[in-house]
Amino acid sequence: MRRAVFSILVKNYAGVLSRVAGLFSRRGYNIDSLTVGETTDPGLSRMTITATGDEDVLEQIQKQLSKLVDVKEIVELPADASVCRELVLVKIECDAARRQEVIAISDVFRAKIVDVSVNSLIVELTGAQSKLDAFIELLNGFKITELARTGITGLARGSASLK
Repeated sequence: MRRAVFSILVKNYAGVLSRVAGLFSRRGYNIDSLTVGETTDPGLSRMTITATGDEDVLEQIQKQLSKLVDVKEIVELPADASVCRELVLVKIECDAARRQEVIAISDVFRAKIVDVSVNSLIVELTGAQSKLDAFIELLNGFKITELARTGITGLARGSASLK
């Protein structure tokens, strides 16, 4: 089993996301991560979908997605030739006495403290999935009251791009 990151250029119309997600559910495939956003062309959106499976399943996913009429182009982003990132927001319950510990951990990971209240902090961190997982693991001694992850998004390195 391996994880694949697909970068998909789709028409920016209502229902496109539903059709793409429907393809996955009809075939029994799981979406590990999904991000969508408008491109510089307002008529197009970029979807980044992460899925796990064996080679045959991942190839089938790519072929089935490319058959959808709303899909303009699809490429798999190779791990060694692309930049993939994820964003996490973590709300940590802590009093003034433990706040410095959280700030110190955040500094090591170059995370930003984006909100401070009397009993909590919200930390923002962007990076590879493994970096985010390591950060969250180090926060085990603290009470995480809320956590939100965006899912992976990425671009191919160099001059390679979707049209």
